[in-house]
This record gives sequence, C-alpha cells and structure tokens, in this order.
Amino acid sequence: MTRLTLTADREGERADALLSLLIPDLSRSAAQKLLERGAVMSNGRPVRKNDKPAPGQLLEVSLPDPEPIDVIPQDIPLDVVYEDGDVIVVNKPVGLVVHPAPGHPDGTLVNALLYHCGNSLSGINGQLRPGIVHRIDRDTSGLIIAAKNDRAHLALAAQLQDHSLARTYEAVAVGSLKEDGGTVNAPIGRHPVDRKKMAIDRKNGREAVTHWSVLARYPSYTHVECRLETGRTHQIRVHLASIGHPLLGDTVYGAKKPVSGLAGQCLHARRLRFVHPSTGEIMGLECPLPGWFVEILRKIDR
Repeated sequence: MTRLTLTADREGERADALLSLLIPDLSRSAAQKLLERGAVMSNGRPVRKNDKPAPGQLLEVSLPDPEPIDVIPQDIPLDVVYEDGDVIVVNKPVGLVVHPAPGHPDGTLVNALLYHCGNSLSGINGQLRPGIVHRIDRDTSGLIIAAKNDRAHLALAAQLQDHSLARTYEAVAVGSLKEDGGTVNAPIGRHPVDRKKMAIDRKNGREAVTHWSVLARYPSYTHVECRLETGRTHQIRVHLASIGHPLLGDTVYGAKKPVSGLAGQCLHARRLRFVHPSTGEIMGLECPLPGWFVEILRKIDR
C-alpha cells in the first residue's frame, strides 16, 4: 500500500495526472487503470480519474505486483575490457540499457552477460539484475563492472560504500566553468514534480559528492573530468546542471533541443579502479573516448 498526501502546489490537478507525477515510472494510462479498478482510495471511498483531490487529502494506492520478466540470454556483442573468474568489465555503448525493465524487457546488458557468462553471475540482485553492481544511464557510454559470484559482488558493493571502487567520467559541459576544478556536494533526491527526474534536495535527498576538473576549454563549452564519490542516479548530470553548466545533449536537465550527432548527454565512463575481490590487487582500467565523443570535441573547437 502506497500512501500519498497531496501538497498545495498540486491543487486543481486530476487524480490520474497526480498519480503519474507522484509515483515513479507510472504512466498516466497505468494510473487511469488503477483508478478504474478502484485501487485508489481516499476516506474509504474510491477515487475517480477526473477527481481533483484537495491539499492535505490522503490517497491510498494499492499497486499491483510487478509482472515477472523472463530474462533470456541473447547474443549481443560485448566489448569486454577485463574478465576473470570473479568479475567482468565491459565498455558499454550508448543506447544499451543495463537491465530489463518495463519498456525494455530484453536487448539489455544483462541479456548479453547471461549469454556470455552462462550461469556465472552473482544472484544477489535477483533475476532481473544478475551480476549488476552499479549502473550507468542508457545514453552514457563506458566502463561498467559485473560480479560473477556472490562473494565478489559483496566485496565490490562494500567498495562502492567506502569509495575504494572509483569511477571517473569525461563530459562536455555547456558554457565556461570559471575555476579549473571544484566539488559539488549537494544531496540528490526524486524531483518533487517530475518523478522521472532527480533534483537537488537538501531536506530529504541522499548525500552526493562529485569532484570535477577542467581538461580543455572551448569557445562555448568545457571538457571536464568528473570523479564520483557517491553514486546517485543521474548524479553528474544533476550536479553540473545545478551549477549552471548542464551536459551537452542532456535534454532532461539542460536544453530541450537534441544535439546533432548525440543520442543523449555527452558523458563517458572513462576509468574504473577497484580492489580485486580475490587477489587484493588494485585494478585500474581505462577505455578510450568513443568516436562520437571525439567528433563532438572536434565540432565544438571552432
């Protein structure tokens, strides 16, 4: 049971629109179906889709259990940067979703890993996310690590917590950053209105720290390196946008017009450093900038 208390800024909106805004990943059509089934109650009465709940009104929503998704191995090419009996590190291309979800039941990195690794993936994250230790956005390219057994998964998850698993990105930010480097320390939480977005939330957000440094300056853009101290959803995108320099091509947190030659934001997971879960060796891995990123740098150097 999900309970929602309406705030004053949502006054006058229809119930179906409110639900789609306040419940992550719930479309308006799905919200309408819930309302039609009587799955949304207020004061003991079902709420209709065209009702306009008042500020302070409590809505009780009975969400259905997620439908199971059969995750099948698929022969999707992988750019494997490193692999052994404990871990596999892949250079993920732009456009590849990490794990199955509504709207993306297959064709994901997980489907590819199941084909490549067989049964050798950790089961800690369940059927839909076997082996997945951390994620990167669909339209972000670069290094991602997966665990091939539960012991390795637990060790890598602990490194995420104590920051010994380090991830370094390269990005192109809009505008000219005044300093040569800095840190954005601002908690991130779900956007209060658009529940599919993240935002700076100093009251209820989770700690988020991004260190950035300038690699090169261009007439209207800045090529930057970003090192994550934490790993919140959309962290680099939210943090750079919060200081007035959204990523080039980011139509969610920056300009709404897409950029020619870019499928999404100009962001690449360039380097990965971790302690090997079996040998204790410090592993430093790197992948080159993809061709589309290099071409963007060429275009903006005018």
